[in-house]
Amino acid sequence: MTTMATQHGEVWVADSAASAVARDFDEFYAASFTPLSLQLYAYLGDLGEAQDLVQEALCRAYARWSRISRYDEPVAWVRRVAWNLATSNFRRRRTALNFLRRQREEHTAGPDPDRVALTRALAKIPAQQRRAVVLHYMAQLPVAEIAAQEGVAEGTVKSWLSRGRAALAAQLKKEN
Repeated sequence: MTTMATQHGEVWVADSAASAVARDFDEFYAASFTPLSLQLYAYLGDLGEAQDLVQEALCRAYARWSRISRYDEPVAWVRRVAWNLATSNFRRRRTALNFLRRQREEHTAGPDPDRVALTRALAKIPAQQRRAVVLHYMAQLPVAEIAAQEGVAEGTVKSWLSRGRAALAAQLKKEN
């Protein structure tokens, strides 16, 4: 920015070199955006994506315009960047699609009525007994391991298992 003196005071005026560079890029942008977008559209089949990629390439060119403007064909640089971006997008999409194809959807049947009844019955017995029954009969842990995990004597676990089985039997009888 430079200052220019007038009879009413000073006025700030943009450097002619800086404004010339900006005008130069503006003209370049206006002349190259549509042709590049159409080229990428033919490649991608999606006009919006093509315009986005050309816009990104032009933004990158603007950041380096002082150097790129001296190239014999700055539009070739922008075109290459846009095509590279498109190729990267293709690769990213292909990777995502390959990942999705490897994902198998597994369908499992819902719980059978016996399992539902057992789950309901387990929910109604005391927590200690429930934990002991589940760990022993479903997780197949030995009494000694359950006792160590719970921090109690093995006899206590055996008592919980005995009471838990009795409480489950009573609950399951009620259901039937």
